[in-house]
Amino acid sequence: MLKAHIQAAMEQAHYEIIKDENPYYGEIEACRGVWAVGKTLEECRRELESTLEDWLVLSLKQGLPIPKVSA
Repeated sequence: MLKAHIQAAMEQAHYEIIKDENPYYGEIEACRGVWAVGKTLEECRRELESTLEDWLVLSLKQGLPIPKVSA
């Protein structure tokens, strides 16, 4: 269940190039505060997925609502 939620959220990720030493920026709007940067798009994607996993675990531990996402 958690993996399916992560996969569905990652499919909604938005990426852009910013002026920074880590020029790739990604975020998942449905999951407030979940964003990441990287030197490459793949690095950014990996960081975003890791951030999302941490965010979900913390939210579950604290009993916070998890937004619904669909693929």
